[in-house]
Amino acid sequence: MSESTSPPPPPKRHSAVRQVVVTLFARLRFVAILGAIGFVIVKWDVLTAHYEKWTRGPGGGDHAASDVEYFCPMHPQIVRDTNKDKCPICFMPLSKRKKGEGADIPLPPGVVARVQLSPYRVVLAGVKTAPVTYLPLSKELTTVGTVEFDERGLKHVAARVKGRIEKLSVNQTGQMVHKGNELATVYSPDLVVTVQNLLDARRSGNKELEAIARDRLVLWGIEPDQVEQIVKTGKPSTQVTVRSPIDGHVIRKYQTEGRYVDEGTPLYDVADLSSVWIQAQVYEEDLSFLPPESHEVKPEDRLPVTATTRAYPGETFSGNLSFVYPHVDQETRTLTVRFELKNSDGRLKPGMTATVRLSLPADKLARFGATTRLKLDGGKVMAVPEGSVIDTGAVKLVYREESPGVFEGVKVELGPRMADAQGVTFFPVLSGLSPGQAVVTTGSFLVDAETRLNPAAGSIYVGGSSGGGGKPASTVRPSTPEDAERTVRENLSKLPPEDRVLAEAQKECPVLPGSALGSMGKPVKVTVNGKTVFLCCPGCNESATAEPEKVLAKAEGLKAGKHGPADANEAKIRAELAKLPAADRMKAERQRLCPVSDERLGSMGVPVKLAVSGSDVFVCCKGCTKSVEKKPVEMLQKVSLFNDGKFPKK
Repeated sequence: MSESTSPPPPPKRHSAVRQVVVTLFARLRFVAILGAIGFVIVKWDVLTAHYEKWTRGPGGGDHAASDVEYFCPMHPQIVRDTNKDKCPICFMPLSKRKKGEGADIPLPPGVVARVQLSPYRVVLAGVKTAPVTYLPLSKELTTVGTVEFDERGLKHVAARVKGRIEKLSVNQTGQMVHKGNELATVYSPDLVVTVQNLLDARRSGNKELEAIARDRLVLWGIEPDQVEQIVKTGKPSTQVTVRSPIDGHVIRKYQTEGRYVDEGTPLYDVADLSSVWIQAQVYEEDLSFLPPESHEVKPEDRLPVTATTRAYPGETFSGNLSFVYPHVDQETRTLTVRFELKNSDGRLKPGMTATVRLSLPADKLARFGATTRLKLDGGKVMAVPEGSVIDTGAVKLVYREESPGVFEGVKVELGPRMADAQGVTFFPVLSGLSPGQAVVTTGSFLVDAETRLNPAAGSIYVGGSSGGGGKPASTVRPSTPEDAERTVRENLSKLPPEDRVLAEAQKECPVLPGSALGSMGKPVKVTVNGKTVFLCCPGCNESATAEPEKVLAKAEGLKAGKHGPADANEAKIRAELAKLPAADRMKAERQRLCPVSDERLGSMGVPVKLAVSGSDVFVCCKGCTKSVEKKPVEMLQKVSLFNDGKFPKK
């Protein structure tokens, strides 16, 4: 037998080459995958554009080239290119118009912006409103002044006779003196002649000469009791005693003992510090807040002031505005005003600096002529909080709540900044607002920011979108439900009293069944065959004009309380729908009917939510779930029709 031989093993060189080739291919494949991913990232926009072009349905080009568009009459910001969609806010059918017709819809006079926010965004932004009302306000001016002597309390003491100073009883500056205190003694030889004339007239009984001599002595500073002492003793006096004319301080001493003085030579300056002045400067733009008279202020126009000093921090001194200077300093462009303060304890010393606050009530501002346009009511002024005002530089805006969730930027004219008793700042309203209107007091900057964003941004409005394309935009679903009753109540309150009574009797719109008057804004008043009918929104006006008899009959039936079967339990239906989550509630309200029984969702309890082929379907009760499971395609088609507003006629 021949010995079997096995094939020789392959050379090691071929095995190594194969391993290198496999490794190279693996690495090239990894590099190719990375390159493909990078290409997709770089060309993503181009690829998506080609995909939309390939997947666009037939007639897409004609749709894009159409010259009509569809909008919500209640919410004009909602614009679509197809009428298959509904308004994502109020779910009413869209109306048709030519493109560009609504591009320049003018806002009401005085309104420069309008924005609608969902309840969720209102809560998130912390937006709060308050009514415009009359408040007790005052204008406060703060200035810095210097404590000065009250010039009416300054006295100058001078020598009345020629002579020599024998003695200075008050021999230092700043010494306190009282009225009648001896200040100095002056020796005067001229005094002897007059005293001798007095004595001679007394002895001879010449009363006329005696009176002349007495008057001369008194004018020289001899007190009447001293004159009587001279007459009794019969001895001439050669000294004159100089006495203080007031209580006060010696602010200057001119002479020393032994010096000769002539008649009229100054001896002392004495100041009464029981009251002091504070002289301060007021800027030129604040002059209209001061009394118009350029002289001493009348007692009824004296304005109270409070002063604080660095020497006594935390302590206030009270006084009044007493004088307004008649001229403005050309260099500083300020006007000097004078405040008078009591200083019985002498704590306010001339030369000190003081911060003065002047309070001007609203009624005095009007009397002074600061502004004659202040809207006053019993001394109170109509005003809005400082946080409500948006100052753009060119105009001042206040956001008014036109209806729940809808805010309008109103151009206002405001008066000077004022404050209440607690120091909260307000601005008087001269024009643009009326008492009782609700304005934004907190969060006005956030509301203003919303109006300045691109109106195509979907986050501005509930369900808002750019309106482009045939695909429905994603809806912004608020987590905070709207207060439907409050919306209806506030919108009805905008009607005149007689119209409001008629609208409340009608309750619902005769064109859109189940749509409460006031739920879509202020009801629209129209005349049909000579009778008054109210519609829920301007979009129903066309239907009312096309079928006047039908609309009038429906309106009369509503006034008589004859509501349709679907509306009889409207309150119950809304209560059941409110138990759903906010997102599901909006879907159920849009679907409206059960696809199995065609009954109103909510009429048999809380609607049941089913997931059919990735879409949400609501049925009226659990008994309808099996029918949906048996015919899912048919049910989806019916739900699609319901969502488009195509409901079966009963």
